[in-house]
Amino acid sequence: MQPTTRYARSGDVNIAYQVVGEGQLDLVYVPGWVSNLDLNWEEPSYARFLERLASFSRLILFDKRGTGLSDRVPVDRLPTLEQRMDDVRAVMDAVGSERAALFGASEGGPMCTLFAATYPERVRSLVLYGSFARGFPEDDYPWAATRWATTPDDLEAMLEVLGETWGEPEDLLGFWGPSIAEQERYKRWWARYLRMSASPAAGIAVARMSYESDVRDVLPAVHAPTMIVHRADDSLVLADGSRYMADRIPGARYVELPGEDHLWFFGDQDALLDELKLFLTGTREIRDPDRVLATVMFTDIVGSTERAAELGDAQWSELLSSHEAVVRSELERHRGHEVAMLGDGVLATFDGPARAIRCAQGICEEVRGLGIEVRAGVHTGECEIRNGDVGGIAVHTGARVLATAAAGEVLVSSTVKDLVAGSGIVFQDRGLYRLKGIPGEWRLFAAAFGTEVHPAPVISAETSAPNELSELSSRELEVMGFVAEGLSNEEIAERLFVSVRTVERHLSNIYAKLRISGKAARVAAAVRFSNLRESPPLAG
Repeated sequence: MQPTTRYARSGDVNIAYQVVGEGQLDLVYVPGWVSNLDLNWEEPSYARFLERLASFSRLILFDKRGTGLSDRVPVDRLPTLEQRMDDVRAVMDAVGSERAALFGASEGGPMCTLFAATYPERVRSLVLYGSFARGFPEDDYPWAATRWATTPDDLEAMLEVLGETWGEPEDLLGFWGPSIAEQERYKRWWARYLRMSASPAAGIAVARMSYESDVRDVLPAVHAPTMIVHRADDSLVLADGSRYMADRIPGARYVELPGEDHLWFFGDQDALLDELKLFLTGTREIRDPDRVLATVMFTDIVGSTERAAELGDAQWSELLSSHEAVVRSELERHRGHEVAMLGDGVLATFDGPARAIRCAQGICEEVRGLGIEVRAGVHTGECEIRNGDVGGIAVHTGARVLATAAAGEVLVSSTVKDLVAGSGIVFQDRGLYRLKGIPGEWRLFAAAFGTEVHPAPVISAETSAPNELSELSSRELEVMGFVAEGLSNEEIAERLFVSVRTVERHLSNIYAKLRISGKAARVAAAVRFSNLRESPPLAG
């Protein structure tokens, strides 16, 4: 449940804060760059991260002045490090916290470092993640705050791009979270997160101020127990800066974790959270996850961002509701388990890969009636099951397979293809791919529609007069072939692994294209097509 937002007075500015959890340890979470307390909880990965922190602490969250739900201030009055320290003290005073651990993520690190050195009596311990001591390289610190802006000119060029694309779905998300940057739902959330966290001018000003900070001289004055964590292949901030700080803060512990996402709530967040809990509480999270072989299916709506912009919020919300109803209906039909509805798609698991493929095909077929296209990725592997959630490399692989799929395509890994041998499902080889973040090369296959178990009678436009069948799609020809065999709509639906409603829609389109009306005319058309199928092709 999303916590209540309250306000603390810091000078003449209201600072928004939230408190979650009832642990004995007070933990102040200092976010990087810009933030929005409410939107943190709308992204499941972020919400889960915060809930884990709150499971062993009284977690104190806030938006710094000028951002999120706190009072907006003129760009030229954005807070200095000193003012931000005042804001932290005001929030701690408001919640009755005399002494707390500080967790500073990314750009929040320098302020936390300065706070720990300035108010040692109020800091129990310090954790920094993906942070830095200085913005630009100099003397003994030959690294910039980010990989992409190592000089003032680089920074201005980067900030210019940020200003031009602020709040757009493609707003350089790959810099912050490359593992999820290609997925539409994350693009939309990130775009909205930026828009609701700060104006373009404020966001740029905060970034510029971050580059101007330099806490190198403060590091030896930090005497609180300190842990500094960095992901080895951080996409935005080099790990060298964290190593530098760990060498200069007395007794600091440095932990380097595998991963490329700079955003700490994406990627393997459990590895980070386990280290954080161990450091702060002295106990490591004990988890005994169920490991099972499962088939994971990801889907998403193709071009969802453009469609959402075209329809507007109200109509897009209605369309998503209809889409979710279709997805849930197909999941129920094919015994799938919904793990998470992902805004414009779904993550689901199945106890059999064939059912996953047929469910994905059913979804692709059904949603066309809503005027949208869906794509799907399917992979089978060992998954960790925790409280209804799934994790593990198999889930990441499924997401990467989805990212490779084309519109209307059900793309599967070679593992899935091999496991459904004998099912009658036909595949088209799509070749070898390197899936981002997944070792090795992967051969992927597209599951062909309508070719399972009972192949449809062969009817093609070449077997009849062009003016009769040339307007029909291959799927419509397939449906008419079954009609010619005398199958009912229910039997056709079973053969094609689609719903009766989909078959009825196909037939409606067929009769409209062929200008056929009335039951007798439809029977006659079926007989005619049956004769056409049995006749030899005409010589060209």
